[in-house]
Amino acid sequence: MNLLGWLGGSGVTAAEVRAEVWRLGARHRGEPLDGALKELNEAETSPAQAALLKACVQHLRRG
Repeated sequence: MNLLGWLGGSGVTAAEVRAEVWRLGARHRGEPLDGALKELNEAETSPAQAALLKACVQHLRRG
C-alpha cells in the first residue's frame, strides 16, 4: 500500500508528511519518531497538527 493509501481521509498529503518528518528530525536532533510522539503528548497540539503528527508516526514506523 502506498503512502496516500494509508493516510486515508485524514486530509494530510504525502508531501506534508515528508516535509514534517524532515522538520521533526531538525527539531529533535535527528530523532523524528521520538519527536513526533513527544509533540503528540503536548496539550497545545491542535487537531490538524495532531493528524499530521500521527501520519508521520505511521510513516516512520513503516520505514
